[in-house]
Amino acid sequence: MKAVKLRPFIPSGKDYELAIRFFEELGFEKRYSDSGLTVFRSGEQEFYLQNYHNQEMQDNLMVELEVEDLDSCWQLIEGIVRSEAYPIRAKEPMDYPWGKREVHLVDPSGVCWHLSQTK
Repeated sequence: MKAVKLRPFIPSGKDYELAIRFFEELGFEKRYSDSGLTVFRSGEQEFYLQNYHNQEMQDNLMVELEVEDLDSCWQLIEGIVRSEAYPIRAKEPMDYPWGKREVHLVDPSGVCWHLSQTK
């Protein structure tokens, strides 16, 4: 998965270690981890996973991620969902009225991700 556009700070929710494992399984490269901050890289983009829990913030945060191949990304996500190793929800790729085909995923902390394919 190669990210083209990411927002930089993502809260981990109640289980920081679970969030780290989840993002590694999604294919993000862990670049640095110390004192409640883990830096992940995907392509040229980085984001910072913080050991932070604020349910209101997590419920109202949306992360946009553009990937090179949405179908391959969905296959990976679908396998993770089926494994039931993480408390996540995901919807298969859909075409939306705003002109994008997207996968919506709610990660283990409750943050909503909108994944779309690069143009």
